[in-house]
Amino acid sequence: MTPNLLQTKTPWHFFSLDKDALVKEFVGKPLDALRTPALVVDRTAFKENCTKMHQNAKNWGASFRAHLKTHKTVEGTRLQLDSSTVRTNAVIVSTMMEAWGVVHGGLVEDGTVKDLLYGLPVGPNKLDDLSVLHEVMVKYDGTVRIMVDNLEQVRFLEEYERQREQPKRWSAFIKMDGGQKRAGTSPKPESFKPFMKTVFASDAVSVFGFYSHAGDSYGSTSLEQAVSCLTGEVQLVNDAALMAQEVLAESQNKGTHSQPFVLSVGSTPTAFGAAAKEKMRSQLCGLLELHAGNYPMLDLQQLHTTLIDQRSISQRVFATVISYYPGRGRDGLDEALCDAGAIAMSKDRGQIPGFGEVVGKSWRLGGISQEHGILEQLPTDTSSESKADPVLKIGDRIEIIGQHACLIAAAHPWYYVVEGGSKKVVDVWVPWKGW
Repeated sequence: MTPNLLQTKTPWHFFSLDKDALVKEFVGKPLDALRTPALVVDRTAFKENCTKMHQNAKNWGASFRAHLKTHKTVEGTRLQLDSSTVRTNAVIVSTMMEAWGVVHGGLVEDGTVKDLLYGLPVGPNKLDDLSVLHEVMVKYDGTVRIMVDNLEQVRFLEEYERQREQPKRWSAFIKMDGGQKRAGTSPKPESFKPFMKTVFASDAVSVFGFYSHAGDSYGSTSLEQAVSCLTGEVQLVNDAALMAQEVLAESQNKGTHSQPFVLSVGSTPTAFGAAAKEKMRSQLCGLLELHAGNYPMLDLQQLHTTLIDQRSISQRVFATVISYYPGRGRDGLDEALCDAGAIAMSKDRGQIPGFGEVVGKSWRLGGISQEHGILEQLPTDTSSESKADPVLKIGDRIEIIGQHACLIAAAHPWYYVVEGGSKKVVDVWVPWKGW
């Protein structure tokens, strides 16, 4: 352990863009007047997705915690937390820049956010920053929670708090590994019970609950498969809570840990599956919490699950056709060049071929370089009554739905917002950039 590890702070003041200036410049302009590539968000679809997720959680008998990692904006956060169905004040962030964005965006002061989970296992070089953040949250009757999946993290927390004039206990989720090997501690009893015994004995941690993320659910292609992943998640955190209760019963610190534990599960596919109402609730030894992050925007990876349709996808990358190559493609089909490359679209792939689909055209983004993409013409279905236009021309504006909205959004300095499928900008959202 390195108790003298240098602490870092979030350089918030270096990353501010003037939203008012962007609104003045772009609101009211048609989308065809925008420099491409441009990320466009339909606020109506975004809001409907948020309402649907709230309804799923309500139907399932769970509270909801919104992950802000996809859009990273004040405006999107408000829509994620407050709908006509449910209002929640619990969020997850994946970066400290997002956490401070929540604060500086006024979302803590006005009571929109009261429960903020830093969604990575806690890094020792961020403890000063997290402590200051916690002090701000407490000022407005809020709290900061952390994730723990390794005993070395607990030792860092103990060493850090021993050096403080007023040491505190950190409210923590125990991150569980459901077999995906992304992050999390093993649920095997022979290692998990000793792990929890040490955690419960610590004077620096108060266990709030157990957290799982089923990343493998993105491979689902039916509601049944998504529900199966969700059932596995619930079983994982419930088994963890049962074992933890056994260990806690013999601990001297029984009164310092949350009871009942919160059982936090979810991903966008499994959260959509939550509408199917599992029958495990009567057997749970904790309170169910559903979490998800991609769902307000959505993308081709989510489309592949069959749990959404294209109309629900609220984000598009607008691009311009800049060259054309007749007959150059497979089977003599045409290819074209557009000005949206890997920086604008990411290089993520999915089960649907290519890096993106062109909306309303028989084309896909089949190849990608840093600042340009190769568009591939697709064979048209001659039996279809609504055959897509197979022709592209230099100068055409196209809309591309990419594979992974989280990485696509991360590439763009701001988002142009439209309403209800309109072609005119009604707002500009500025995301929190950096770490």
